Amino acid sequence: MALTGKVAKKRALYPPKKVMDELDLKEGQIVKYTVQDKKLIVEPVRDPFDLALKGKKWGKTTVEEFEQESEKEQKRLYG
Repeated sequence: MALTGKVAKKRALYPPKKVMDELDLKEGQIVKYTVQDKKLIVEPVRDPFDLALKGKKWGKTTVEEFEQESEKEQKRLYG
């Protein structure tokens, strides 16, 4: 997708709604800016809590397994 826009007062950039929708960006969301070869790249930074709740799950553990690992790490770190 390639769309055009203008640089507004105080150098503000306002991407077109289609771009915002394509990136699934919401008002107030954090984004990452990268300049590469004189091009501006804008990437959404996903909220870690949102990812934890809505993201793809790739592992399973029980509360008991988590507690055992926690105790093991605490013993390793603090004796």
